[in-house]
Amino acid sequence: MSARARTPLPPFDRADPLGIDDLLDPEDLAIRGTVRDWAADRVLPHIAEWYEKGELPGIRELARELGSLGALGMSLEGYGCAGASAVQYGLACLELEAADSGIRSLVSVQGSLAMYAIHRFGSEEQKQRWLPGMAAGEIIGCFGLTEPDHGSDPAAMRTFAKKDGADWVLTGRKMWITNGSVAGVAVVWAQTDDGIRGFVVPTDAAGFSAPEIKHKWSLRASVTSELVMDEVRLPGDAVLPEVVGLKGPLSCLSHARYGIVWGAMGAARSSFDAAVEYARTREQFGRPIGGFQLTQAKLADMAVELHKGVLLAHHLGRRMDAGRLRPEQVSFGKLNNVREAIEICRTSRTILGANGISLEYPVMRHATNLESVLTYEGTVEMHQLVLGKALTGLDAFR
Repeated sequence: MSARARTPLPPFDRADPLGIDDLLDPEDLAIRGTVRDWAADRVLPHIAEWYEKGELPGIRELARELGSLGALGMSLEGYGCAGASAVQYGLACLELEAADSGIRSLVSVQGSLAMYAIHRFGSEEQKQRWLPGMAAGEIIGCFGLTEPDHGSDPAAMRTFAKKDGADWVLTGRKMWITNGSVAGVAVVWAQTDDGIRGFVVPTDAAGFSAPEIKHKWSLRASVTSELVMDEVRLPGDAVLPEVVGLKGPLSCLSHARYGIVWGAMGAARSSFDAAVEYARTREQFGRPIGGFQLTQAKLADMAVELHKGVLLAHHLGRRMDAGRLRPEQVSFGKLNNVREAIEICRTSRTILGANGISLEYPVMRHATNLESVLTYEGTVEMHQLVLGKALTGLDAFR
């Protein structure tokens, strides 16, 4: 018998049944622990109240704290960014969304959309002007792509930027913009005579406004706005110089979708943990409901999908770190993990019974948040078509 065969097996870990933590190094675990502790201290004690009131008070202070953690533009290099690995960024997204999808959205839009666009496609002057302040959380950014009449088909956007001498004049509207009304800078995508271009827009520019969207039943602890550009005059160097066409915003979206692959599993884990604890303590017919076969079947099925999703996210993270992650693979992860996370939340709700709809538990909050996550950064249908095209070689979009 080999020495390996004589080594005793580690005990079964209900929190990590597949032993995925064995794939993480000490720095990975330290970053995860830091973000988890911050969320437990700064978000969890207040999130039910914020959600119920439909507000995110102190968002600027939260942004600065997230900046001090290195969570903003986390995987970017230089300009005050942490230069973390893709896996480390993913772990942070998971912990933030285990607190609330709105908090992870704040970080994703700041780092994976607004900062990423400037970092990848901006001039050196744009990077120096905006990125250090954004990495520190001193400047909040937003990303304007979706329009009131154009979501899944951004090529048909109506926002237009025209040249006027050395300047650009930007006119149009964007919708469902996270961070919009608290942002100091907006990355706005617009049609031009030369194709779709990105513009770095200071939000104090004349003609720019960002009215907040109210009456949401999802992502309530998040700032969501409309962007209105009424002949906003910008200097010639406001345009992102390094990209023309949809590949610019779509590459940013791919980066943000990667964070969602991890984040959705955070919401799922929070709901699953609540269901396990409830099943172990709630008694019916003289014993805990966790002792009934139907409840155990639900918990087993949820655990399988939860940890498969985490393993998938980890695999995609390693591919991103190796420079080998394709957009189709990100679609695979976003489609699977958000869809399964919603199902985990719904099944968790059935275990909690009527208590599942109470904000004393996180389950219904996560479930309603994930309805937005299911739609933004590409709907289910769009990711199905991305994969369908990759599998068949036939384009069903048009």
